[in-house]
Amino acid sequence: MTRILPESTPPAPSGSDDGWRALFSRPHRAAVVVMASGVGLYAMNLYFTAALLPSVVADVGGAAYFAWASTGYLITAVIATMFAQRILATRGPARAYVVAYLLFAAGTVLSALAPSMELFVAGRAVQGMGAGLLTGLGFAVIRGTVPEALWTRATGLISAMFGVGTLIGPALGGLFAQAGAWRVGFATLAVAALALAAVTLRALPTEKPARSAQPPVPVVPIVLLAATAAALSVSSILGGAAAVVLVGVGLAVLIAFLVVDARTAHGVLPRLTYSRGNPLKWVYLTVAAFCAGVMAENFIPLFAQQLAGLGPLTAGLLGAVLSFGWTAAQLFSVNASRVTATRLIRLGPVLMSVGILGYGLLQLAEANVVVVVLWALLLLMAGAGVGLAFPHLTVAAMSAAVDPAEGAKASAAVSTTQLITFTLASAAAGNLLTLGAGSPADGARWVLLGVGVLTIPGILTAALLTRSHRRSMP
Repeated sequence: MTRILPESTPPAPSGSDDGWRALFSRPHRAAVVVMASGVGLYAMNLYFTAALLPSVVADVGGAAYFAWASTGYLITAVIATMFAQRILATRGPARAYVVAYLLFAAGTVLSALAPSMELFVAGRAVQGMGAGLLTGLGFAVIRGTVPEALWTRATGLISAMFGVGTLIGPALGGLFAQAGAWRVGFATLAVAALALAAVTLRALPTEKPARSAQPPVPVVPIVLLAATAAALSVSSILGGAAAVVLVGVGLAVLIAFLVVDARTAHGVLPRLTYSRGNPLKWVYLTVAAFCAGVMAENFIPLFAQQLAGLGPLTAGLLGAVLSFGWTAAQLFSVNASRVTATRLIRLGPVLMSVGILGYGLLQLAEANVVVVVLWALLLLMAGAGVGLAFPHLTVAAMSAAVDPAEGAKASAAVSTTQLITFTLASAAAGNLLTLGAGSPADGARWVLLGVGVLTIPGILTAALLTRSHRRSMP
């Protein structure tokens, strides 16, 4: 019988701190640090690069390729997550991680040395391959590395690294940009990746798994998914009818991807996703709703400067409030019992939607201090909604299959879902921003209310997920 959450998430016998102490005990400490650092490196790099891009363009030119510095990274990251389980099965945990870190370092070095924007984008694409593997491996390795009683805490810590990366990335990138040393900044990232690769060989098992037949690569679904990401990403930098046409093409190709993937024996998403009665589809759709809301972070500093006249540093700190709420709530949420976890899964999307929609409605020209404080509170609420539910969604994915290999693939697909959603939501937000051209307040409301609407389906999918959970209980 399919389980949605583990039969128990045993509370520590003498307090919640014991669970964290067990996670960071000698048998697990190094492995957990490697897994968390990989996801943190990916998340931090997104915002780190965004802060440095104006300096890159000023130095090497190529403003026309500005958007592709992110697009190339995201598209290759989406594709790479699909190979995480395959590399893990053929290379083992340690070697799989080393491959990911070396790819990330190689792409980072190429970008750091690039004499032109075209080569910088090429480096970002290679970097995205490593980053996609790091995010996919971060969740896939948990099941075979730590005991089931620690799954929730491990997934909570690793997914919290997305929030930590958002806090560190803009500040670190801003420091290198302020010093006029963007190449040094990328070189520093490469050194960090190489250091983590060296640590990995000691932290994770190095034994190769037993030889087994590997399923064929789902080439057609991967191509369709990459085409979807490309079409929607390009649409966000075009205007008028061309953007509308590309959005329509992107959505049509996305539907084609789902149809083809469902009919492919070894597709991008686990077969259980398309099985009638299996809750995995509701896990992924709820994750997608959360990730759509998180995309609002990319615009918070811009809107804060335009509407409230905040300085860059203060506006950046406001942009980090959502991630702070996410991170703080996760550290509380991972201690929840199974019954409480089910309630948190249902509560999380509600808090996210109310927070983002309320924040969107309060986008006012010449906003005063009271409005800014309300912005911060609503963003904190939205972030807390993600943090309360997200660790339990990842565990639900791992627990949706009895077979360990399918469970690992299901958990790795959480990262694939995140990256796909980030790409789609980013494209949607870019198009919505153009609808408010000429009025910063109108542009802000279009983007944030549009993103808020995308989070609402998560309320329904979370309810369907927890209903499936009740039915599966003995």
